[in-house]
This record gives sequence, C-alpha cells and structure tokens, in this order.
Amino acid sequence: MDGEELTEQETALYDRQIRVWGADAQRRLSKAHILVSGMKGAVSEFCKNIVLAGVSSLTLVDDRIATEEALSANFLIPPDETVYGGKTLAELCCNSLKDFNPMVRVSVEKGDLSSFGGEFFDKFDVVVVSCCSIATKKMINEKCRKLLKRVAFYTVDCRDSCGEIFVDLHHHRFSKKKLEETIECELLYPSIEWVYYSYSGCQFSNELYLLIH
Repeated sequence: MDGEELTEQETALYDRQIRVWGADAQRRLSKAHILVSGMKGAVSEFCKNIVLAGVSSLTLVDDRIATEEALSANFLIPPDETVYGGKTLAELCCNSLKDFNPMVRVSVEKGDLSSFGGEFFDKFDVVVVSCCSIATKKMINEKCRKLLKRVAFYTVDCRDSCGEIFVDLHHHRFSKKKLEETIECELLYPSIEWVYYSYSGCQFSNELYLLIH
C-alpha cells in the first residue's frame, strides 16, 4: 500500500470520514479486500457499513435460495417475490450493496466455503464467516492462519436477542498514547480451535475472556 494515495474522487466522496480517522486510515481501508460468508442479520449491516466506508472490494458467499423468511432477517433483500424468487442470498445482497457505493467492487463467489483451498483465502485481507457449523468455522480459521500473509478472521452469529463474535487477528501490533508517551503494544490471538478446547477444559484465563468478549 505504500505510495498509493487516494484519488480525488475518493477524497471527495469520503471527506467526512477522513476528517474522523484521517487520510492514512482511509487509504488503507480503500485497499482492503473483504470476504463475507453467510448473509443474515448483523452480517448484512456489516456489509452495508464497510461498503459505505469505502473498502476496495467485497466478495459474498451464500448459495442459499432467498425465501420470505430470509427477507425478515435481511434488509438487503428486495421485498418483492418477483425480484428475489429463485435467486441466492448472495446474489440479491450483491445487487443491493452495489447501489450503496458504486466505487466498491461487490461480487459473488459460488460454492461451499469449506471446500475452498488456502490460495482462495489468500486473496483477502479480512474473512467474515456466519451461518455455518463450528467445524466449518474451525476449518476456515485454520486455513487463514496457515497463510504467509496475515488474514484477519471473524465469525459472527445472532440468535434472537443474543449474539456472539470471535476475532482472530493473529499477531497484532498497535500503538497507544499514554499522556505524552507512545507505547507499542502487541496481542497474540488464539485460534477458534484453541478457544473451544480451552472452554471445554475449563482453562480460560482472565486475559482470554476479555479478548473474546
């Protein structure tokens, strides 16, 4: 990303948010490639927000056929059966998201996410997974962790009034200011496999509890 500046069009479109988090953060955001699997509820809201924020590309994976029931949990699906009949959730959400920000490339990838190899996930900077089994989440998290590049992994699910989120940023370095001093910090994130193993064995530490909540 070094040396790649925002275009005049990007600067004009994202002027307000650049004032909030700065041009450098917007520049990095505009080069990010995001993969999202499982279009429902909170994930749809997440997709809308990152498209409006101005990521480089968003790829959707969800081959489930849209139904009236899905409509009640996803505002990206048009409320017209003649429009959504026979189409997948990913296809319908893709069409809606394109209207939010024409500068973001939104596309659909068909297939079972668990069957994709590591080279597929290597194309992305962030992978967000929802609406799938724990076994699938563990498998995809492990594939992301084996890549040479750092691919952030998130899994999000909502059930009625309850929700859950898991975050794996691998070896994450960041800076924070304390008075006049800048402190360099780092976090070592565990895999979802390790978390479930620790939970089942009652081996949670206070640090881990804070990390995943």
